[in-house]
Amino acid sequence: MKLLLLIFISLNIFASDILTSYRINGIEQIEKEMDIELTKREYWDRVITGKDTTFGYIESYSNVLACDKSKSTLHLYSLDENQTFNFRKTYDAFTGKLKGDKVKEGDLKTPVGIYQITQKLSKETKLDPFYGPLAFVTSYPNIYDSYRGKNGSGIWIHGLPSQDRDEFTRGCIAINNSSIECLDRNIDIEKTVLIIDEKNIKQNISKKILSSLLSQLYSWRYSWIYDDIKGYLSFYSPEFVRNDGMNIDEFKRYKTRVFKKVEKKTIIFNDINIFPYPNTSNIYQINFKEFYKSDTFKFTGDKTLVVELDEHNKIRILTEK
Repeated sequence: MKLLLLIFISLNIFASDILTSYRINGIEQIEKEMDIELTKREYWDRVITGKDTTFGYIESYSNVLACDKSKSTLHLYSLDENQTFNFRKTYDAFTGKLKGDKVKEGDLKTPVGIYQITQKLSKETKLDPFYGPLAFVTSYPNIYDSYRGKNGSGIWIHGLPSQDRDEFTRGCIAINNSSIECLDRNIDIEKTVLIIDEKNIKQNISKKILSSLLSQLYSWRYSWIYDDIKGYLSFYSPEFVRNDGMNIDEFKRYKTRVFKKVEKKTIIFNDINIFPYPNTSNIYQINFKEFYKSDTFKFTGDKTLVVELDEHNKIRILTEK
């Protein structure tokens, strides 16, 4: 009872402060105060407290496919009514003939990384019978793959041909036909993320680290909204290369020109997801829906950042799209 009373009092004090600020300074000052609050760890600590962070901070996916190449398995985890990712099924899987992370076209390796499923192929789409009744196309190469100079394409999760075949693939993940049909019944491809690692997928991700990443994401946004070019660029690594090939020096010159316009901007992030990148100790992939509007430009769509945590746990953006 005392706790509820304290919360009620604090909320009323906060609301009173907001009204006073609005009365004296107008709505823009209120927006700025709210934007500052979103940069604070305390806010994100509260948000993340009861959230399942088994695989990371996840807002927009209801299924996780986790492929362990060392054990040749594909595990399906799905959100239950308590918003917890529960283990559903394990599918035996064939992966690339050669061990290690995929680097180039034709190297017979299955990539290590985080991927979306972009398309479902079937007999109706004239799928080659070699791939069984169904195939799910992945987003390989992703932006971190491209950043590191990896190439190739056509990495799928697919079924098997009716005739005998080798117990490996050219880089895809292959499961038997009843399994691919079962998987199809149990996932929505737009709500499914695929994580591939050389061994066990990382689980039980640190809430402290995720909270820090979220607060820094919104600190980056704050600098962006309020034209703090120095603060904004401080989030970028000297090794930054944008997905279109723009290096850090070109990016700084470009952003400096943009920030000099000092335009009123609206920037909203939704459906935020943060995953530790497989086979790394301090790399994270952050993706979200971005709404951006200024006097001269408007954008609504997907945004992805790949960030590295330095020795002080500050994010350094390596690449973005």
